[in-house]
Amino acid sequence: MLIAARRNRVKLAIAHQRRFNPAWTLAKELVAEGAIGEVRQVNARGGQGLLNDCSHLLDMMRYVMGDPQAVWVMGNIERKTERFERDIPIEDRSLCVVQFDNGAIGQLLQELAGPNYQGGFFYGSEGIIELDESKVRLLNSQTGTWEERPGEGEDPSIGQQREIVEWIEGKVEHRGQAENGRAAVEIIMATYESARLHEVTALPLRTMASPLEVMIEAGDLPVERPGRYDIRAFLLRGEDMQPEG
Repeated sequence: MLIAARRNRVKLAIAHQRRFNPAWTLAKELVAEGAIGEVRQVNARGGQGLLNDCSHLLDMMRYVMGDPQAVWVMGNIERKTERFERDIPIEDRSLCVVQFDNGAIGQLLQELAGPNYQGGFFYGSEGIIELDESKVRLLNSQTGTWEERPGEGEDPSIGQQREIVEWIEGKVEHRGQAENGRAAVEIIMATYESARLHEVTALPLRTMASPLEVMIEAGDLPVERPGRYDIRAFLLRGEDMQPEG
């Protein structure tokens, strides 16, 4: 998609819409201002597969820290059911550890330990930030205790559309441009590759196929509880709608 867009001079954006969430943007500004010093560790907990909800959490890590590049990834997965998301196979549980080129280590637990939510903790040399979709909590030497700041500002859906218009007009760079979406997906694919090869996976990723699908097709992830299901099946509407085919 990126190649086709570049060849045809088309602007391509990915709907990682939480980049326009006021709370997440506030956290990004605090990190840029040095409110917690150098970010050393980021922890997040999510569900519904790495390729689904958890892609937003990996994107959150990059967005709040100013979009550093991933250097290496190590991870593992469990897939004992025939779990799909919008007709794409996903794992039951997973763990992803990623090293960014700013020195920070990100850790993402998927269906391993709750509560699962769109947010996380950023641990820095001078303080800590906790964020979710509605607020930011800051702890450093200046606050002395946890200080809560609400996320206030433009509705994320409106902001996303406004910024793409301004991007087309040449006024700004769109924070959701496809390169950032690709970066999150590459971390996910590197997690699958690490699980497949049982080793640290360096980026950029050299494997062109989905390592998860390669493992499934090779029989490396035998299903113990048969019965295909799609976690998005609840969105189907109408008597003639079918979960597959």
